[in-house]
Amino acid sequence: MTGSEVPVNRVYSWMLCLAACLAGFLLARQLPARDEQTAAVDRTREDFELMRLFAEAYEQIDMRYVKDVERRKLLDNAIRGMLTGLDPYSSWIPREDLPRFEQFLDQEFIGVGIQVHLVNGRSEILTSLPETPAWRAGIRTGDVLLEVDGKTINGLSPTDIGKLIAGPMGRPVSLQIRKAGTESSETIQLVRDKIQVPTVSGVVRNNDAQWTWLLNSEQGVGYIRLTHFSRNTADELKTALERLTELNARSLVLDLRSNPGGLIESAVDVADLFLDSGRIVSMQGRAVKERSWQATPGTMVPATMPIAILINRQSASASEILAAALQDHQRAVLIGERTFGKGSVQNVIKMDAGKSAMKLTTAGYLRPCGVNIHRFPDSRPEDDWGVRPDPEYLVDLTKEQFSEWQKLRESASGIGTPETLSSAIAADLQLKRAIEWALSPEAEKSPEKSTEKTGEKTAEKPPENPAQNPAEGKSER
Repeated sequence: MTGSEVPVNRVYSWMLCLAACLAGFLLARQLPARDEQTAAVDRTREDFELMRLFAEAYEQIDMRYVKDVERRKLLDNAIRGMLTGLDPYSSWIPREDLPRFEQFLDQEFIGVGIQVHLVNGRSEILTSLPETPAWRAGIRTGDVLLEVDGKTINGLSPTDIGKLIAGPMGRPVSLQIRKAGTESSETIQLVRDKIQVPTVSGVVRNNDAQWTWLLNSEQGVGYIRLTHFSRNTADELKTALERLTELNARSLVLDLRSNPGGLIESAVDVADLFLDSGRIVSMQGRAVKERSWQATPGTMVPATMPIAILINRQSASASEILAAALQDHQRAVLIGERTFGKGSVQNVIKMDAGKSAMKLTTAGYLRPCGVNIHRFPDSRPEDDWGVRPDPEYLVDLTKEQFSEWQKLRESASGIGTPETLSSAIAADLQLKRAIEWALSPEAEKSPEKSTEKTGEKTAEKPPENPAQNPAEGKSER
């Protein structure tokens, strides 16, 4: 058999399978009008030829590659290649990755409640989440992790360490811990549990591991950071806003810096907590019905409360939706840097009987003023993309300053003191500018609106869209 030959029976078997798939694909498409039938026939013939080419390539790899390749892996790679060739945001989620992807959307994981990072070659506890197995066992920020189930973790990355700690819910795992500031170690056995990773946080934690919500207690400058937009973000934010009300906060700094986005519905629900009326965002796509989300009456934040939103070069997608909505409605002042510029919507479509999923770009979103903030490959710096801070509140950081800020952000999840808080503010140029604004007469001149309807609101769900029906997929930003 020559290098170009392929067994006829194998090719025809694959052609039959592909023909069946193609037939299903064509039946799912809208029937063409009479004057379009010729074009439809040509398209069908072209599709069939492309499917045959795919079958031939698949068979050649399966038969002739230097070593055996798992067929499922070949298929996953083929689909992945199709999607990654479209844009940076469309992707294939194979069977083995789907559970973790869904955990990412929900911000729920099975584990013990710690985050680890490397410091001078040591695996230090970056975060020990309150009311988790690790927290209840006395593990705290700054402790050093030495072993997992008797295995040394020297040389492992935080991701690999996380895989060792992860496991079935209810199963035990042993961690060897050296307490911060000591040389002795102890082995602690923990039972894995469901961990809800919060997406809303304050500045630093106090000795009771509760977040500090005020940057300036005397002047009542509140602070809330949104790290991501998950299904629980709006509810978490409501709790934080209630706490700020109890603390008599008179202004708010909302930190969206380096927030990569998340669910578009979550961004809409969060914006709805601040807006009493008007459009929040709209969406357009070739196969998606045009759709817009409107704010519903009632807010959780008085219309007279000044709001500053912090944004930077890594604020993207859902965080851009929120920032743009509040900026267009003149509800907040934006401080910091121009955002990333991701204005496309990915629909998560379950496939393979729900065992795999395709994250496919299906639409673009527009801010209330009608501008699409997406940064296309040929976009220039002077073009209108991303969300810009208000002109007088641009605080660009150099590469070195941004790196230092990232290190500061990583340490902010630990236990802090008033001195720690003061140092954190002094070292954060953008946050410092936001506080200055909140305490200035300019903040008092923020647009005031009627507060007659102010009160906790229950956001209305937007009309159902077939392209985002939970049975078919979920919108992910």
